[in-house]
Amino acid sequence: MAASLSSRQTPPADDWPTATPEDSGFAPGMAEKLDRLVANGSLKNLHAVVVVRRGKLVLERYYAGLDEHWGRPLGEVTFDASTAHDLRSVSKSIVGLLYGIALAEGKVPPPDAPLLEQFPDYADLADDLLRKRMTVDNALTMQMGTAWDESLSYADPRNSERAMELAEDRYRFVLDRPMLAEPGGQWVYNGGATAVIAKLISLGTGRELLDFAQEKLFAPLGITRVEWVKGSDGEYVAASGLRLRPRDLAKIGQLALNRGQWDGRQVVPADWLTASFTPHAKADEELSYGYQWWLGVHEGRVRWVSGFGNGGQRLYCNPGLDLVLVVTAGNYNQPDAWQIPVAIILEVILPALGIE
Repeated sequence: MAASLSSRQTPPADDWPTATPEDSGFAPGMAEKLDRLVANGSLKNLHAVVVVRRGKLVLERYYAGLDEHWGRPLGEVTFDASTAHDLRSVSKSIVGLLYGIALAEGKVPPPDAPLLEQFPDYADLADDLLRKRMTVDNALTMQMGTAWDESLSYADPRNSERAMELAEDRYRFVLDRPMLAEPGGQWVYNGGATAVIAKLISLGTGRELLDFAQEKLFAPLGITRVEWVKGSDGEYVAASGLRLRPRDLAKIGQLALNRGQWDGRQVVPADWLTASFTPHAKADEELSYGYQWWLGVHEGRVRWVSGFGNGGQRLYCNPGLDLVLVVTAGNYNQPDAWQIPVAIILEVILPALGIE
């Protein structure tokens, strides 16, 4: 079902300063073009678009469409600025920020630390000398060298992340996968790596992941409506379980553009963001990967960093344009779901800035 257009009045933008698109450097008609693409079915099941430029909220659009709550069908939802949404794998990028905060506090090991040494309950796994060479950095950059396959639908129990959720011990499951390559030598998309990073945060801080996130990241940004799904084992689903309002996710993007500062406070260390947004691995011919963030370039000249999520979720941060874009959609487990946020960027946002 295509998203249905809803010209909804949104409530005040909380603590976001606002500006018109035209005052922020966009050509007239950007919002109307977005609405037309939704109305003609080009942007299937789009739920929300939030645009921030130069630190000001310049555009919000909310629509109606089918949605889920981490795989549980919700039916048709009419979205507005108060509606939280699954972020799916954009959650990974948030976990990456949390690790940097915990690292600055001396609560977690540095990236070059041996990974298995942080899990003494699994000391037997170190009998494999190749596995023993894994570092925290290998998990941060998804280069663990282990067998992992998320190419199947996440509803399929053969999908490695789904299998992790069904495992008796998710962390042993992740660390005990067969070794296929030298750690650090091959990039493989791996939600289990994020689970391990999140566990290190909990072990090091002595706190549950969400508690730490609320105090150290969300509260400083004025984000109060947060949900993080737990698995059947009671562990937080670090790789895909976070739910936020789109305009709150935009705050995370603005924080990234601000080099970790918000309202005069250094929330995330600037050097950690530099490391996170540095290419550590080549994901494919066009995309690189940092510390739980995707990195890319438009036409060789417009650099960006992003969090990607199943179903069409996107947090897009463009430092050169001083631009943050949040897209949420409901095209879960559809292989072409990425086309929705890309179309919005390439057909709506960049052209409105005179970039073709």
